[in-house]
Amino acid sequence: MNIAAAANETLAHNSNLLVYSAMAVYTLAFLAHMAEWVFGSRSKVGRTAAALTAQSTASVTVTARKKSRQGGTTAVLERPEVVTKSVAGSRDVPDGPGAAGGTEKGDLYGRIAISLTVLAWALHVGGVLTRALSVERAPWGNMYEFSTTFAAVAVGLYLLLLALGKKVRWIGLPLVTTVLLDLGLAVSVLYTASDQLVPALHSYWLWIHVSCAIISGAALYLGAVSTLLFLFRDSYESRLADPAGKQPGAFASSVLERLPSAASLDKFAYRVNATVFPLWTFTIIAGAIWAEAAWGRYWGWDPKEVWAFITWVAYACYLHARATAGWKGRKAAYLGLIGFACYLFNYYGVNIFVTGLHSYAGV
Repeated sequence: MNIAAAANETLAHNSNLLVYSAMAVYTLAFLAHMAEWVFGSRSKVGRTAAALTAQSTASVTVTARKKSRQGGTTAVLERPEVVTKSVAGSRDVPDGPGAAGGTEKGDLYGRIAISLTVLAWALHVGGVLTRALSVERAPWGNMYEFSTTFAAVAVGLYLLLLALGKKVRWIGLPLVTTVLLDLGLAVSVLYTASDQLVPALHSYWLWIHVSCAIISGAALYLGAVSTLLFLFRDSYESRLADPAGKQPGAFASSVLERLPSAASLDKFAYRVNATVFPLWTFTIIAGAIWAEAAWGRYWGWDPKEVWAFITWVAYACYLHARATAGWKGRKAAYLGLIGFACYLFNYYGVNIFVTGLHSYAGV
Protein backbone atom coordinates (compact mmCIF):
# COMPACT_ATOMS: atom_id res chain seq x y z
CA MET A 1 0.00 0.00 0.00
CA ASN A 2 1.50 3.34 -1.04
CA ILE A 3 1.45 6.49 1.06
CA ALA A 4 -1.44 8.11 -0.85
CA ALA A 5 -3.65 5.04 -0.45
CA ALA A 6 -2.86 4.85 3.26
CA ALA A 7 -3.68 8.53 3.69
CA ASN A 8 -7.00 8.10 1.88
CA GLU A 9 -7.87 5.12 4.05
CA THR A 10 -7.12 7.17 7.17
CA LEU A 11 -9.31 10.00 5.92
CA ALA A 12 -12.14 7.56 5.21
CA HIS A 13 -11.82 6.17 8.75
CA ASN A 14 -11.88 9.69 10.20
CA SER A 15 -14.93 10.49 8.11
CA ASN A 16 -16.78 7.54 9.62
CA LEU A 17 -15.79 8.61 13.14
CA LEU A 18 -17.06 12.13 12.50
CA VAL A 19 -20.38 10.84 11.19
CA TYR A 20 -20.84 8.57 14.22
CA SER A 21 -19.89 11.45 16.52
CA ALA A 22 -22.45 13.67 14.78
CA MET A 23 -25.08 10.99 15.32
CA ALA A 24 -24.29 10.92 19.04
CA VAL A 25 -24.65 14.70 19.34
CA TYR A 26 -27.81 14.69 17.19
CA THR A 27 -29.23 12.22 19.71
CA LEU A 28 -28.56 14.68 22.53
CA ALA A 29 -30.16 17.43 20.44
CA PHE A 30 -33.18 15.16 19.94
CA LEU A 31 -33.56 14.75 23.70
CA ALA A 32 -33.24 18.51 24.21
CA HIS A 33 -35.88 19.16 21.55
CA MET A 34 -38.17 16.67 23.27
CA ALA A 35 -37.67 18.51 26.55
CA GLU A 36 -38.49 21.80 24.81
CA TRP A 37 -41.74 20.35 23.49
CA VAL A 38 -42.64 19.01 26.93
CA PHE A 39 -41.82 22.19 28.86
CA GLY A 40 -42.15 24.75 26.06
CA SER A 41 -45.04 27.08 25.45
CA ARG A 42 -48.00 26.59 23.22
CA SER A 43 -48.11 28.41 19.91
CA LYS A 44 -49.33 31.99 19.69
CA VAL A 45 -52.59 30.77 18.15
CA GLY A 46 -53.03 28.18 20.89
CA ARG A 47 -52.46 30.78 23.60
CA THR A 48 -54.87 33.20 21.91
CA ALA A 49 -57.49 30.48 21.62
CA ALA A 50 -57.14 29.62 25.29
CA ALA A 51 -57.46 33.29 26.25
CA LEU A 52 -60.54 33.75 24.07
CA THR A 53 -62.05 30.61 25.54
CA ALA A 54 -61.42 31.83 29.08
CA GLN A 55 -62.89 35.25 28.30
CA SER A 56 -65.96 33.74 26.64
CA THR A 57 -66.46 31.33 29.53
CA ALA A 58 -66.17 34.13 32.08
CA SER A 59 -68.59 36.31 30.11
CA VAL A 60 -71.16 33.53 29.82
CA THR A 61 -70.79 32.67 33.50
CA VAL A 62 -71.32 36.28 34.63
CA THR A 63 -74.39 36.62 32.39
CA ALA A 64 -75.83 33.37 33.68
CA ARG A 65 -75.34 34.45 37.29
CA LYS A 66 -77.12 37.76 36.67
CA LYS A 67 -80.08 36.01 35.04
CA SER A 68 -80.15 33.48 37.85
CA ARG A 69 -80.31 36.21 40.48
CA GLN A 70 -83.02 38.11 38.61
CA GLY A 71 -85.31 35.29 37.53
CA GLY A 72 -84.23 32.37 39.65
CA THR A 73 -83.89 30.12 36.60
CA THR A 74 -81.10 27.65 35.95
CA ALA A 75 -78.78 28.80 33.19
CA VAL A 76 -77.47 26.37 30.54
CA LEU A 77 -73.90 27.25 29.62
CA GLU A 78 -73.01 26.73 25.97
CA ARG A 79 -69.52 25.83 24.84
CA PRO A 80 -67.78 29.09 23.87
CA GLU A 81 -66.46 29.46 20.36
CA VAL A 82 -62.73 28.81 20.04
CA VAL A 83 -60.99 30.93 17.41
CA THR A 84 -57.72 29.45 16.17
CA LYS A 85 -57.35 30.46 12.53
CA SER A 86 -55.63 33.72 11.68
CA VAL A 87 -57.68 36.75 10.73
CA ALA A 88 -57.91 37.33 6.99
CA GLY A 89 -55.26 39.76 5.81
CA SER A 90 -53.17 39.46 8.96
CA ARG A 91 -49.54 38.45 9.00
CA ASP A 92 -49.37 35.12 10.81
CA VAL A 93 -45.81 33.89 11.31
CA PRO A 94 -44.78 30.50 12.69
CA ASP A 95 -43.85 30.71 16.35
CA GLY A 96 -44.22 27.25 17.88
CA PRO A 97 -41.95 26.01 20.69
CA GLY A 98 -39.17 28.36 21.67
CA ALA A 99 -40.74 31.50 20.24
CA ALA A 100 -41.23 34.71 22.14
CA GLY A 101 -43.64 34.26 25.00
CA GLY A 102 -42.51 30.74 25.87
CA THR A 103 -41.67 29.58 29.34
CA GLU A 104 -38.16 30.19 30.60
CA LYS A 105 -37.51 26.47 31.04
CA GLY A 106 -38.84 25.62 27.60
CA ASP A 107 -36.76 28.33 25.97
CA LEU A 108 -33.66 27.12 27.81
CA TYR A 109 -34.09 23.59 26.48
CA GLY A 110 -34.74 25.03 23.04
CA ARG A 111 -31.49 27.00 23.05
CA ILE A 112 -29.61 23.93 24.27
CA ALA A 113 -31.15 21.90 21.45
CA ILE A 114 -30.09 24.45 18.83
CA SER A 115 -26.54 24.60 20.24
CA LEU A 116 -26.27 20.81 20.12
CA THR A 117 -27.67 20.79 16.59
CA VAL A 118 -25.02 23.30 15.50
CA LEU A 119 -22.27 21.18 17.06
CA ALA A 120 -23.62 17.99 15.48
CA TRP A 121 -23.93 19.73 12.11
CA ALA A 122 -20.29 20.88 12.31
CA LEU A 123 -19.16 17.29 12.96
CA HIS A 124 -21.49 16.10 10.21
CA VAL A 125 -20.08 18.53 7.65
CA GLY A 126 -16.58 17.57 8.75
CA GLY A 127 -17.43 13.94 8.01
CA VAL A 128 -18.73 14.83 4.54
CA LEU A 129 -15.68 16.95 3.70
CA THR A 130 -13.28 14.30 5.00
CA ARG A 131 -15.03 11.73 2.84
CA ALA A 132 -14.52 14.05 -0.15
CA LEU A 133 -10.81 14.29 0.62
CA SER A 134 -10.53 10.52 0.92
CA VAL A 135 -12.08 9.88 -2.51
CA GLU A 136 -10.65 13.04 -4.11
CA ARG A 137 -13.97 13.97 -5.74
CA ALA A 138 -17.44 15.28 -4.94
CA PRO A 139 -18.75 13.32 -1.93
CA TRP A 140 -21.99 12.15 -3.53
CA GLY A 141 -21.03 9.33 -5.88
CA ASN A 142 -23.23 6.66 -4.22
CA MET A 143 -26.26 6.42 -1.96
CA TYR A 144 -24.23 6.51 1.25
CA GLU A 145 -22.50 9.73 0.29
CA PHE A 146 -25.71 11.25 -1.09
CA SER A 147 -27.60 10.42 2.13
CA THR A 148 -25.01 11.93 4.46
CA THR A 149 -24.68 15.05 2.31
CA PHE A 150 -28.47 15.38 1.96
CA ALA A 151 -28.90 15.31 5.75
CA ALA A 152 -26.12 17.87 6.23
CA VAL A 153 -27.71 20.25 3.72
CA ALA A 154 -31.17 19.85 5.30
CA VAL A 155 -29.82 20.77 8.74
CA GLY A 156 -27.79 23.59 7.18
CA LEU A 157 -30.91 25.10 5.60
CA TYR A 158 -32.72 24.88 8.93
CA LEU A 159 -29.88 26.63 10.75
CA LEU A 160 -29.73 29.25 7.98
CA LEU A 161 -33.42 30.05 8.48
CA LEU A 162 -32.79 30.43 12.20
CA ALA A 163 -29.80 32.69 11.52
CA LEU A 164 -32.01 34.84 9.29
CA GLY A 165 -34.37 35.35 12.21
CA LYS A 166 -37.13 33.00 11.03
CA LYS A 167 -39.10 31.45 13.90
CA VAL A 168 -38.86 27.86 12.74
CA ARG A 169 -37.62 26.05 15.83
CA TRP A 170 -40.70 23.87 15.56
CA ILE A 171 -38.96 22.06 12.68
CA GLY A 172 -36.09 21.03 14.97
CA LEU A 173 -37.63 17.90 16.47
CA PRO A 174 -38.89 16.26 13.23
CA LEU A 175 -35.71 17.33 11.43
CA VAL A 176 -33.28 15.85 13.96
CA THR A 177 -35.39 12.70 14.16
CA THR A 178 -35.28 12.26 10.39
CA VAL A 179 -31.56 13.01 10.22
CA LEU A 180 -30.86 10.30 12.81
CA LEU A 181 -32.92 7.80 10.80
CA ASP A 182 -31.20 8.86 7.56
CA LEU A 183 -27.70 8.56 8.98
CA GLY A 184 -28.54 5.29 10.72
CA LEU A 185 -29.72 3.83 7.42
CA ALA A 186 -26.67 5.24 5.65
CA VAL A 187 -24.07 3.73 7.99
CA SER A 188 -25.83 0.38 8.47
CA VAL A 189 -27.38 -0.45 5.08
CA LEU A 190 -26.12 1.97 2.44
CA TYR A 191 -22.47 2.21 3.45
CA THR A 192 -20.01 1.92 0.58
CA ALA A 193 -16.24 2.01 0.99
CA SER A 194 -14.35 4.92 -0.55
CA ASP A 195 -13.81 4.32 -4.25
CA GLN A 196 -13.46 6.17 -7.53
CA LEU A 197 -16.32 6.77 -9.92
CA VAL A 198 -16.91 5.13 -13.29
CA PRO A 199 -15.63 7.24 -16.22
CA ALA A 200 -19.10 8.50 -17.18
CA LEU A 201 -19.39 10.34 -13.87
CA HIS A 202 -16.08 12.14 -14.16
CA SER A 203 -17.53 15.46 -15.22
CA TYR A 204 -18.00 18.92 -13.81
CA TRP A 205 -21.72 18.28 -14.28
CA LEU A 206 -21.51 15.99 -11.24
CA TRP A 207 -20.92 19.07 -9.11
CA ILE A 208 -23.70 21.04 -10.80
CA HIS A 209 -26.43 18.45 -11.29
CA VAL A 210 -26.13 16.43 -8.08
CA SER A 211 -25.50 19.42 -5.81
CA CYS A 212 -28.70 21.05 -7.13
CA ALA A 213 -30.58 17.77 -6.59
CA ILE A 214 -29.39 17.61 -2.98
CA ILE A 215 -30.25 21.24 -2.20
CA SER A 216 -33.64 20.88 -3.88
CA GLY A 217 -34.40 17.68 -1.99
CA ALA A 218 -33.39 19.17 1.36
CA ALA A 219 -35.63 22.19 0.82
CA LEU A 220 -38.51 20.03 -0.41
CA TYR A 221 -38.11 17.96 2.75
CA LEU A 222 -38.62 21.04 4.92
CA GLY A 223 -41.69 21.88 2.88
CA ALA A 224 -43.01 18.32 3.25
CA VAL A 225 -42.58 18.41 7.05
CA SER A 226 -44.50 21.67 7.23
CA THR A 227 -47.20 20.28 4.92
CA LEU A 228 -47.64 17.13 7.03
CA LEU A 229 -47.85 19.15 10.24
CA PHE A 230 -50.33 21.47 8.52
CA LEU A 231 -52.70 18.54 7.94
CA PHE A 232 -52.61 17.57 11.62
CA ARG A 233 -52.95 21.15 12.84
CA ASP A 234 -55.75 21.95 10.39
CA SER A 235 -57.71 18.91 11.55
CA TYR A 236 -57.12 19.96 15.16
CA GLU A 237 -58.36 23.50 14.51
CA SER A 238 -61.41 22.21 12.65
CA ARG A 239 -62.35 20.04 15.62
CA LEU A 240 -61.96 22.94 18.02
CA ALA A 241 -64.13 25.11 15.82
CA ASP A 242 -66.89 22.49 15.85
CA PRO A 243 -68.23 22.25 19.43
CA ALA A 244 -70.77 19.63 18.41
CA GLY A 245 -68.12 17.31 16.99
CA LYS A 246 -65.61 15.04 18.66
CA GLN A 247 -63.02 17.13 20.49
CA PRO A 248 -59.26 16.36 20.41
CA GLY A 249 -57.84 14.22 23.19
CA ALA A 250 -55.53 15.54 25.88
CA PHE A 251 -52.37 14.15 24.25
CA ALA A 252 -53.24 15.48 20.79
CA SER A 253 -54.02 18.89 22.25
CA SER A 254 -50.79 19.02 24.24
CA VAL A 255 -48.77 18.38 21.06
CA LEU A 256 -50.72 20.24 18.40
CA GLU A 257 -51.31 23.41 20.42
CA ARG A 258 -47.54 23.88 20.47
CA LEU A 259 -47.40 24.08 16.67
CA PRO A 260 -47.88 27.26 14.64
CA SER A 261 -51.35 27.79 13.21
CA ALA A 262 -52.43 25.80 10.16
CA ALA A 263 -52.34 28.99 8.08
CA SER A 264 -48.71 29.59 9.06
CA LEU A 265 -47.63 26.03 8.32
CA ASP A 266 -49.41 26.08 4.96
CA LYS A 267 -47.86 29.41 4.05
CA PHE A 268 -44.35 28.27 5.04
CA ALA A 269 -44.64 25.06 2.99
CA TYR A 270 -45.87 26.94 -0.06
CA ARG A 271 -43.08 29.50 0.11
CA VAL A 272 -40.40 26.82 0.42
CA ASN A 273 -41.78 24.69 -2.42
CA ALA A 274 -42.34 27.68 -4.69
CA THR A 275 -38.82 28.99 -4.02
CA VAL A 276 -37.04 25.70 -4.72
CA PHE A 277 -39.15 24.62 -7.72
CA PRO A 278 -37.05 26.57 -10.26
CA LEU A 279 -33.91 24.92 -8.85
CA TRP A 280 -35.48 21.47 -9.27
CA THR A 281 -36.37 22.44 -12.84
CA PHE A 282 -32.73 23.39 -13.46
CA THR A 283 -31.65 20.09 -11.90
CA ILE A 284 -33.59 18.15 -14.53
CA ILE A 285 -32.26 20.34 -17.34
CA ALA A 286 -28.68 19.95 -16.09
CA GLY A 287 -29.18 16.19 -15.91
CA ALA A 288 -30.35 16.13 -19.52
CA ILE A 289 -27.31 18.11 -20.65
CA TRP A 290 -25.02 15.77 -18.72
CA ALA A 291 -26.80 12.74 -20.23
CA GLU A 292 -26.12 14.08 -23.72
CA ALA A 293 -22.45 14.51 -22.89
CA ALA A 294 -22.14 11.06 -21.28
CA TRP A 295 -24.50 8.90 -23.37
CA GLY A 296 -25.14 10.93 -26.51
CA ARG A 297 -28.82 11.72 -25.85
CA TYR A 298 -30.76 14.22 -23.73
CA TRP A 299 -33.62 11.89 -22.83
CA GLY A 300 -33.75 8.10 -22.86
CA TRP A 301 -36.67 7.14 -20.61
CA ASP A 302 -34.28 5.89 -17.96
CA PRO A 303 -36.20 5.22 -14.69
CA LYS A 304 -34.28 7.96 -12.90
CA GLU A 305 -35.10 10.47 -15.59
CA VAL A 306 -38.77 9.44 -15.68
CA TRP A 307 -39.28 9.73 -11.91
CA ALA A 308 -37.43 13.03 -11.76
CA PHE A 309 -39.88 14.35 -14.33
CA ILE A 310 -42.85 12.82 -12.47
CA THR A 311 -41.66 14.63 -9.34
CA TRP A 312 -41.48 17.87 -11.31
CA VAL A 313 -45.03 17.36 -12.63
CA ALA A 314 -46.35 16.65 -9.12
CA TYR A 315 -44.91 19.87 -7.73
CA ALA A 316 -46.06 21.80 -10.79
CA CYS A 317 -49.58 20.53 -10.09
CA TYR A 318 -49.17 21.56 -6.45
CA LEU A 319 -48.17 25.11 -7.36
CA HIS A 320 -50.97 25.32 -9.93
CA ALA A 321 -53.43 24.07 -7.33
CA ARG A 322 -52.30 26.75 -4.90
CA ALA A 323 -53.07 29.35 -7.57
CA THR A 324 -56.58 27.92 -8.01
CA ALA A 325 -59.10 29.00 -5.39
CA GLY A 326 -60.80 25.61 -5.14
CA TRP A 327 -57.59 23.68 -4.46
CA LYS A 328 -56.02 25.52 -1.59
CA GLY A 329 -55.52 24.02 1.84
CA ARG A 330 -55.76 20.26 2.33
CA LYS A 331 -56.24 19.31 -1.33
CA ALA A 332 -53.10 21.17 -2.37
CA ALA A 333 -51.25 19.76 0.67
CA TYR A 334 -51.95 16.21 -0.51
CA LEU A 335 -50.40 17.08 -3.87
CA GLY A 336 -47.34 18.46 -2.11
CA LEU A 337 -46.89 15.24 -0.14
CA ILE A 338 -47.36 13.18 -3.29
CA GLY A 339 -44.60 15.23 -4.91
CA PHE A 340 -42.18 14.56 -2.08
CA ALA A 341 -43.13 10.87 -2.07
CA CYS A 342 -42.15 10.81 -5.76
CA TYR A 343 -38.81 12.40 -4.84
CA LEU A 344 -38.19 9.74 -2.18
CA PHE A 345 -39.09 6.93 -4.57
CA ASN A 346 -36.82 8.45 -7.20
CA TYR A 347 -34.00 8.27 -4.68
CA TYR A 348 -34.57 5.04 -2.77
CA GLY A 349 -36.94 3.00 -4.93
CA VAL A 350 -35.31 3.60 -8.30
CA ASN A 351 -31.76 3.23 -6.97
CA ILE A 352 -32.42 0.00 -5.06
CA PHE A 353 -35.20 -1.83 -6.90
CA VAL A 354 -35.08 -0.59 -10.51
CA THR A 355 -32.25 -1.26 -12.95
CA GLY A 356 -31.20 1.61 -15.16
CA LEU A 357 -28.26 3.65 -16.38
CA HIS A 358 -27.99 5.33 -12.97
CA SER A 359 -27.61 1.99 -11.16
CA TYR A 360 -23.86 1.80 -11.71
CA ALA A 361 -23.26 4.30 -8.93
CA GLY A 362 -23.87 1.45 -6.50
CA VAL A 363 -25.70 1.49 -3.20
